[in-house]
Amino acid sequence: MREINLREFYPEIYKEDYVVSLPDEIVEVLMEFRRGDTAYRIRTYRYKAYFSLDCGDNIEREMRHHVPSVQEIIEKNIEEEKLYAALDQLTEKQRKRVYAHYILGIKQSDIAKMEGTSVSTVHESIKRGLRRLEKIMKKSL
Repeated sequence: MREINLREFYPEIYKEDYVVSLPDEIVEVLMEFRRGDTAYRIRTYRYKAYFSLDCGDNIEREMRHHVPSVQEIIEKNIEEEKLYAALDQLTEKQRKRVYAHYILGIKQSDIAKMEGTSVSTVHESIKRGLRRLEKIMKKSL
């Protein structure tokens, strides 16, 4: 059991000294909270991050969850259609490899294992496919 002064932790609530005995685990949690709060204030000062998200209702939610406009959705769909049309112009192997790596997120080494080829072959094929995709996409603009 250790004694702490709650005025040190909660000065806005306790205007006078108020000493209590608490178990060591709770005191350690309070000290860790204090260290974290101090570190946050130092980072805020150091990086001049003086801003507040309290300027409107639900602004925190809106910052985290961007709701796209109708125009943004349409533009995204058009871009996806162009991308898939460009992918159709690649060779069969390039299309499969680029799709697997960039759309499905499969590693090049795993693609090579599935196809029974070397990683360098898959890497070069994807690289050539991306160059060709770039040319096709520039033409479509």
